[in-house]
Amino acid sequence: MHLRFLKIFCDIVDMRSFSRAAKASGVSQSNASQIVHQLEDRMGVQLIDRSKRPFVVTPEGKRFHEGARVIVQRYDDLEREVRSLHEAVAARLTVASIYSVGLAHMSGCLREFLAAHPKADVRLEYLHPHRVYETVDNGQADIGLVSYPEESPGLAAIPWRSEPMVLVCYPQHPLTQRRSIPLESLRGESFVAFQTGLRIREEIDRALGLCKVQPRVALEFDNIETIKRAIEIGAGISLLPEPTIAREIESGALAQIPLEGQPLARPLGIIHRRDRKLSETAQQFIQMLQSQAMPVVETQVPASVAVLAAAESNGHAEEHPPKKAKVAS
Repeated sequence: MHLRFLKIFCDIVDMRSFSRAAKASGVSQSNASQIVHQLEDRMGVQLIDRSKRPFVVTPEGKRFHEGARVIVQRYDDLEREVRSLHEAVAARLTVASIYSVGLAHMSGCLREFLAAHPKADVRLEYLHPHRVYETVDNGQADIGLVSYPEESPGLAAIPWRSEPMVLVCYPQHPLTQRRSIPLESLRGESFVAFQTGLRIREEIDRALGLCKVQPRVALEFDNIETIKRAIEIGAGISLLPEPTIAREIESGALAQIPLEGQPLARPLGIIHRRDRKLSETAQQFIQMLQSQAMPVVETQVPASVAVLAAAESNGHAEEHPPKKAKVAS
């Protein structure tokens, strides 16, 4: 028995009219009358006495109407509940981010996004870069924010922004007298470097090598936060993404000097699974991120790259090259 038949029968009884009930359900009057006949044939009882004007609902019809109304109402309630659940799931967004990206960008972005989309439920997680890729790949996060994004058969990447690298030193360092500096002038300086094997270390070494500068590494760390603390105590200089030192520059704990010549930049991107359609909330969040992005440096982030990445909290690697993600079947 179709639920629609029950609803039409209830409407006929409630409205006391075959014609009005038929119009409300978008069917003909004869179709509504035929539905009542089918219900009566199925149960072998008369539900409506149509020999009288106006028609009279029989005792069996009254009992059937009471029960049918409960069924129709419960279905309507269930439908609303499912729709609400779907809307809640569609509005939920889990973002995995590397630590340095989170501190530099996400607080302000989240406030702006939630102000524009108050029904959205955005959850931000800070993870090791490898974990960002894994979390997005296994569906625990919808998108990821990473540096030096890489695509894979299962993950697609979207260019987000390119952060200029600057020379960073403690405020009393002699180099702070310079308004800008070429990489060639860094010969002989002690570096607080990224750990060997990290992608950002490889890119910095490559840029210095092109200028025939061999870094004299005093200390190596696998994350930006520890590098900044080492620079503050005068352990050496470093090349860091400009947005990641904004707080220290404002407080006077560190000094920055722009680089001359060919720019050196850290690309950021947004990654997501290829086989899953991004929700409307995810698409809106990505659009907001890109609307605030600095111009992407083409040589640093290929147009085909889209990034979703994650970073871990203080004391964990920020720039490990991502592992190739495997998509679950």
